[in-house]
Amino acid sequence: MTSDKMKKITDTVWEIPRSFKNGMRVPARIYATEKLLNAMEEGVFEQITNVATLPGIVEFAICMPDGHYGYGFPIGGVAAFDSVEGIISPGGIGFDINCGMRLVNTSLSYEEVKPMLEKLVDKLFYRIPAGVGGKGMLSLSKTEFCTMVEDGMNWCLKKGYAYEDDLRHTEENGCMKGADASVLSKEAIERGLSQVGSLGSGNHYLEIQVAKPENIFDRELAEKLGITMPNQILIMIHTGSRGFGHQVASDYLKSFLSYAQKEGINLRDRELAYAPFQSKEGQRYFSAMQCAVNMAFVNRQLVLHRIREVFSEVFGKDPSDLGLNLIYDITHNTAKLERHTIDGREKELVIHRKGATRAFAPGMGGIPYKYRKTGQPVIIGGSMETGSYLLVGMESGREAFYTTAHGSGRRIGRRKAKKAFKGKDILSYLKNKGVYVRAVSMSGLAEEVGEAYKNIDQVAEATELAGLSRRVVKLIPIGNIKG
Repeated sequence: MTSDKMKKITDTVWEIPRSFKNGMRVPARIYATEKLLNAMEEGVFEQITNVATLPGIVEFAICMPDGHYGYGFPIGGVAAFDSVEGIISPGGIGFDINCGMRLVNTSLSYEEVKPMLEKLVDKLFYRIPAGVGGKGMLSLSKTEFCTMVEDGMNWCLKKGYAYEDDLRHTEENGCMKGADASVLSKEAIERGLSQVGSLGSGNHYLEIQVAKPENIFDRELAEKLGITMPNQILIMIHTGSRGFGHQVASDYLKSFLSYAQKEGINLRDRELAYAPFQSKEGQRYFSAMQCAVNMAFVNRQLVLHRIREVFSEVFGKDPSDLGLNLIYDITHNTAKLERHTIDGREKELVIHRKGATRAFAPGMGGIPYKYRKTGQPVIIGGSMETGSYLLVGMESGREAFYTTAHGSGRRIGRRKAKKAFKGKDILSYLKNKGVYVRAVSMSGLAEEVGEAYKNIDQVAEATELAGLSRRVVKLIPIGNIKG
């Protein structure tokens, strides 16, 4: 579907009317420049208009600038459902529940890190588990695992794996309160037991980055977010709930399909299987999903704990002397209860964000006090070749339920990338560009080649032009670990 077949609201907002498809309850909106819009797969428009048919949806079914074809919802899909009359759908959250981003500050400059870069990356590679099916840093009993998924990062604090500031600078303070391990299957618990503290595979990574002065868009905002020196080193972590979250999603998709059959619900797309949010089935899934959200917060926290250990060993200093402080941790695969104003009235909504990031504006609750004047930090991850962005939320993001993009978004599929590129060639190419990469799998590395992704600069710019999030700094990779 090209731009001439849609209603142009602004240069970066496009609307597909309810008349486009029988059963649409609300219009669908795409946030993108015309260039990004015309490059989206046809399946994106099919999926987002299917989302617009779901019961209880309010305002719009929304797709972000990095949108691409997914399971049920497009990746980059956003939908808000009335908490009383609406539904909850695993296809609107994703299999890797709370796949998310974490950005860590340092007091180190590129000049200080460059001589130690390969040693740092090698040590991190050997000390942080990564890869398909890889085991994590911890091996927990079933009882301890269940306690952990209910307590989230509070568990890390009690065990000595976190600082109090880590919790303050994590979305939801690192714990969704409704998590209940009693609704988890034995299979989900078994899959999660040994994966706590690991990077996983696919597009997950740990990256050492530099904030070059010429890549800072707003110096005052950058300083308020902790970027205060030229060529400052930062560390980005991208991982989620691993096989545990996948099993939770699989379990409840099966449950919701049975529910649909029992209740005589005619599903337009089986991948959009749902249950009413207030139903027993809906509430059980919501609690299980929150367990997976909490597991992912803990997962990223343990990776940060190990990073602090490795940096301390390499530089011979205490982590506190290296400024290894968490800027923010955000999630981009969740459903959350939030209050938003609809038709002049405040309503409680179940906001589904799949491959999309919450981006609260300055002054809003739910973000750390430190960032009340700046707006919520937003992390949009790019490929290991192109760089990533730190942004902040904007008041003009209201119509998108204060949501923005989550990454650059895939342009070509994994199979096609593996056929077209070789991991060894990519390693060599990146090293010549000044990026030292360690990877568990060469074929996995080929899947993540820069050419497989959309232009991160265009995506980040589109979010700003659309009023979803404001660019603060582009972060350039110098070291990367891939699962």
